[in-house]
Amino acid sequence: MAFTLVESRIKPDKRKQVGVGTISLIVHVSVIAGAVYATARAGAADTAVKADTAMVFLAQPRQAEPPPTPQLDLPLKGFQTLSVPTVIPASIPPVNVAEHFDPKDYTGVGVEGGAADGAEPSANGVYSDAVVEEHPEPLTAPPRYPDAMRLAGIEGRVLLQAVVDTLGRVEPGSIRIVQSPNPGFDPTVREWALKATFRPARLHGRPVRVVVALPFDFSTSD
Repeated sequence: MAFTLVESRIKPDKRKQVGVGTISLIVHVSVIAGAVYATARAGAADTAVKADTAMVFLAQPRQAEPPPTPQLDLPLKGFQTLSVPTVIPASIPPVNVAEHFDPKDYTGVGVEGGAADGAEPSANGVYSDAVVEEHPEPLTAPPRYPDAMRLAGIEGRVLLQAVVDTLGRVEPGSIRIVQSPNPGFDPTVREWALKATFRPARLHGRPVRVVVALPFDFSTSD
């Protein structure tokens, strides 16, 4: 007894199979083409580190304002000459309690022996040669060249410092040799200073004591 399946009698439709395969192929080709197109349009990913260009404004710290300049009730008048002491006293000078002091008096005080143009002598009453109106001028010929120094061929400049008084004479105790090329010149220069006469220095028309520095050049070619 033989059994025959009903379905086995049905023959496959080749035309229908070809149509389904064609549609499947078209669909797959479209999907692949779309993926390729999308990949080409996407481009390479930008992995570079980018700097932040955002601008941030910070508040500047406020600077402290300078204190205001103190204002005086009354304007200053006149001037006062201040002199720096060369020797600091070890004791306090006596105070005159009866002396009247006016804190608003800026008229200044005079200096004994001083002048209105600010020229002021030193503690011993000697002026500088730079502040006098008429400088002292020697009326005596320069000192002679010492024979021993000339024979030895020693030459150079001797600088003498001394005080010329109001009569035009050198004060003996003020003579000082500041510069000398050889001690052999010193006695001759000192002797000359003790005998020399000067035209006195003058300040405001009156003779004054002044300190001078006199150079003497000794040369064998003279």
